[in-house]
Amino acid sequence: MDGSSKEEEEDSTFTNISLADDTDQSSRILCPRPQSLLSKMMNADMDDLSARVDAVKEENLKLKSENQVLGQYIENLMSASSVFQTTDTKSKRK
Repeated sequence: MDGSSKEEEEDSTFTNISLADDTDQSSRILCPRPQSLLSKMMNADMDDLSARVDAVKEENLKLKSENQVLGQYIENLMSASSVFQTTDTKSKRK
């Protein structure tokens, strides 16, 4: 096997860096490519954000539903209570 086919087998997210000016490639190391790491990190962050947005949307819908139930309950209590009934003050004075 020659050196070029060995490089093709390696992961494309790494870059070969030579430590010396040699031609036998014995002093080469593999370093991660910054852009591939950055894109992986951004994708992970986007996945996390997307999951968080979905969770917040679900919680928002749940809270809206609960608020509607509580609002209807309060309206029913107010309509049943004499404190909140409208009164005609002129008719009571006569």
